[in-house]
Amino acid sequence: MIVMMHTAVGWHVELEFEEDDHRTRAAALLRLPDGNEVRAHGYATRHRTDSNQPRVGEEIAGARALNELAMKLLTKAHEEIDEASGRTSHPIAL
Repeated sequence: MIVMMHTAVGWHVELEFEEDDHRTRAAALLRLPDGNEVRAHGYATRHRTDSNQPRVGEEIAGARALNELAMKLLTKAHEEIDEASGRTSHPIAL
């Protein structure tokens, strides 16, 4: 039995946050090996009765940005499948 090894490709996602007393904004950036970039954003808003917990706002806004990034990657992949195959592919919903 022959096992073929493939070179692993690494992706790095950058997340940056902007915060004020009531809102956190996350910006996600993924640079793909082919030079394309995929960007996404997420937001979290603190209710006026909640205590100020910046880390929680970052986690929520970051998760929302990563979720949008995932959906954009799925869309991009299916557009490439459609272009290469000449037919419509159907993504599996997350």
